[in-house]
Amino acid sequence: GSVVASYPYDDSPTHKPTGIYSKSADDEVFKYLAKAYASHHPIMRTGKPNCPGEEGETFQDGITNGAQWYDVEGGMQDYNYVWANCFEITLELSCCKYPPTSELQQEWENNRDSLLAFIEKV
Repeated sequence: GSVVASYPYDDSPTHKPTGIYSKSADDEVFKYLAKAYASHHPIMRTGKPNCPGEEGETFQDGITNGAQWYDVEGGMQDYNYVWANCFEITLELSCCKYPPTSELQQEWENNRDSLLAFIEKV
């Protein structure tokens, strides 16, 4: 996991594992939506999730193009965009896949304003 808003495309023509910006026709809209969420999140907006084992990983403005981060062939985000005209971003909300119950209230606090800002844009 990480703390970042990712947007299409997740797949690239070369399928290089990382580092290929795979721009969609609606790239500016996706960046706008991803930034709407990230800019209201206290950790995401820093662009420095500081996840264990990935302490040096950074994301400008707390967002990333999926394929630039890591290539995912056949992902749901790309499929929905291409075949259903559904604009979808992926929100990585925690370094931990299954945060303990004791951390859920803080996760809600971290994401509440972001979620409301995102809903307003949608």
